[in-house]
Formats: sequence, C-alpha cells, structure tokens
Amino acid sequence: MWSRVRKAGVTVAHAWRTETKTDEDKRPHNLFEAAATYVAAGAEDDLDRADEAAGWVSPEALSFGVNELACRAVIALARERGESPRTVARELLGLPAA
Repeated sequence: MWSRVRKAGVTVAHAWRTETKTDEDKRPHNLFEAAATYVAAGAEDDLDRADEAAGWVSPEALSFGVNELACRAVIALARERGESPRTVARELLGLPAA
C-alpha cells in the first residue's frame, strides 16, 4: 500500500518539476543504482532523494534491489565480524539471539 502512495507522490512531484532534463538525466537507471540511492538516502534521512530514486524503477524492481543490497550487506558484515549472517541480521534489527 505504501509503495502505491509513494509512487503516486513521485508521479505528482515529477509533474510539478520545472527544470529541464539534461542528456545525463535521460540515461536509464538500473535497479541496483536505484536501490543503493534509495537505501543511502533513507539512512541519511533525505526523503526527497529517496522519492526520486523510487521513481527510477518499478516498485517491484526497487524491492528486489533493496533485498539484494540487504543480503550483500549482511554477508559482508558477517564475514568482517566472523559471525553468521543470521546473527548479524538479528543484531542489526535489535532482535535477541536465537
């Protein structure tokens, strides 16, 4: 449901923009670029940038990209810490040890 609200908001925001797009803006964004920008913007509390990135790809593609980014981040942290991905994921979410 929230993805529909976000998508509608992004559509309205794009309609209100007055600046012209440059050739650089016409390059299509891939789902991993959109996911990385979306997650980084969320971590930095930059809602405008997150909304912009959410408009680059479909909600399904963004969801897939965010999931892939989360998996890779947990695996990288687990390797760095010498712990299991499950332990790291639960710790990041503030869940008790299983």
